Amino acid sequence: MDSADSILDALKDVIPGLAATFGRSCEVVLHDYRGGDRSVVAVAGDVTGRHVGGAMSEIGLRMLAQGDDAEPELNYLTRTESGRTVKSSTMPLRDAHGTVFGALCVNLDVTALRQVGDMLGDLAGTAPAQLPTTTFTDDFDEVLDAVVRAEELALAKPVTSLTRQERLPLLRTLDERGVFTVRGAAPKVAARLGISRASLYTDLAECRK
Repeated sequence: MDSADSILDALKDVIPGLAATFGRSCEVVLHDYRGGDRSVVAVAGDVTGRHVGGAMSEIGLRMLAQGDDAEPELNYLTRTESGRTVKSSTMPLRDAHGTVFGALCVNLDVTALRQVGDMLGDLAGTAPAQLPTTTFTDDFDEVLDAVVRAEELALAKPVTSLTRQERLPLLRTLDERGVFTVRGAAPKVAARLGISRASLYTDLAECRK
């Protein structure tokens, strides 16, 4: 058994206790990025509704994009598509060679606390801060679609109607966001953009020059 597998096995025994310490509002998710679009290998608690065999979120993609330079992201706030406010920390896992192979994520549902804070803000005359929406799901296709949809909104036109020159910056952005670090993502992006796999790989190579 290699060091990565040993670390995962050890953490699988720990995460139920971590989740139980914080109660029903806490969820701990263990990711093995070597699993591609099914990176979730253990879950304790239920905040994001994910299960073993589920997908990473946009946050996981961002960490993948950083590679072995990834640093812990602690105490950040996001909003789920259902409107729940989640406070999270994502900590990369490294094997004996220093290679990032996964992550340990702690998610706290702070929706009720956020609502109280917003009420106090209203009384004080301050507007609540807008939180980015994160796609927590078992289906990586939904995460991928959310990432593409966000770029589509920024472009203000359907991605299937882009010219090649318009498509190249989009692919560069998706590459920088870690989309193509996930095994099997490229064909799905090609289908979403309405182009062939060959065209996608040619355009991606051009972006990376």
